[in-house]
Amino acid sequence: MLLLKLMSKRRTWVCLFVSVYTVLLSLSWNLLKSVLSWYEIRESSSSSSAWSALYGSVLLGACFGVLSMVAALAVAVPATLVTWITVLVLLTFCGKPRKTLVLEGKKLTAEITGFVVRVLIKEGNIVAAVCAVLGYFALVRHHTEE
Repeated sequence: MLLLKLMSKRRTWVCLFVSVYTVLLSLSWNLLKSVLSWYEIRESSSSSSAWSALYGSVLLGACFGVLSMVAALAVAVPATLVTWITVLVLLTFCGKPRKTLVLEGKKLTAEITGFVVRVLIKEGNIVAAVCAVLGYFALVRHHTEE
């Protein structure tokens, strides 16, 4: 009972939202540092740093793409639930019978979920590609400066 009362507060959701983004930011910062240290080790031991830069940039792009999809999912879930509830309430006010409402709700759930997944994958791929390209040029520029 206390948990339900606590989770109904807006401050709780804001705190949860901020803490999730803090964890994601911390993970991405640690990941960036570990990929850069891996690149430094590979650069000093290998003569072909272009391939190391390519591997490092692809790894950075993939990881930041996944992190951006997780962050977008944290925003998309509440918005999706509000949309879903609104449509079901409007269908109820239109006088739909319960059986029809259940069927429409199942169709609506599948449709909204499919749309959200497509958007998340598209956005994640865009972020991954941008991070990979920027990471590659940053790593190659770092190598040519030394």
